[in-house]
This record gives sequence, structure tokens and C-alpha cells, in this order.
Amino acid sequence: MINITIPTPNVTIAKQDHPELSNIYGFTDFHLIPRDKGGIFMFYNEKKELLFVGKARKLRQRIKKHFEDTVAPIKTNRDEVTKIEVCVIEDPVHREIYETFMINELKAKYNVDKVFFR
Repeated sequence: MINITIPTPNVTIAKQDHPELSNIYGFTDFHLIPRDKGGIFMFYNEKKELLFVGKARKLRQRIKKHFEDTVAPIKTNRDEVTKIEVCVIEDPVHREIYETFMINELKAKYNVDKVFFR
């Protein structure tokens, strides 16, 4: 049996109530997310429910794309996201394993690919 431990997030950013400088759904701290690092990211709602898990070669670009893109899996539920956690994981194979594991172990609400629990 393989034992997988969910990594501890390197960066956590939360939606601000009255952000002065926010241009992306109330999040002002995107500068804290590494620009040129790969990893996985998790979107949570105000009830601390996991909404979506994703992976990226360049984290900041990919996360922003989820809020700007018209074909993103969470496009109709963007307003629900109140917290984003990011784990830097450089190895692409490890990113794939963690993403699939977390989607199924934590039962991410809006992931449709790699789902085995439904």
C-alpha cells in the first residue's frame, strides 16, 4: 500500500471584504503566489469546503486564468471561492499524484476529471 500525505500549503490567500486594489474577485495577494514555480492549488468556500483542486507548471498564471477564462471548470462558481491554498511541487509526476489523490480523498466539489468517488 502507498501512503500519501497531503502537503502543507506554502501560500494561503483569502478574499478581502473591501479590497481597494483587487481586480480579481476580491483577492489582492496574488503577488504571494510564485510566478515561475509549479505546484497544486486548492479553492475553498467560506464553509471551508474544498471546491476545486488543480495543478500547474506556473502557478500564478494558472490560478488567475481560472478567474478570467470563459471555459474554466469553476466559471459559474467563482464568487464562491474565498480562500486559495498553494503547494509548490516542482516534479510534474508528484503534482499529478497529489492532484488526483486530493480530488478523491477530499472530494473536491467542482472537479469533473480524475474523479473516482462519484
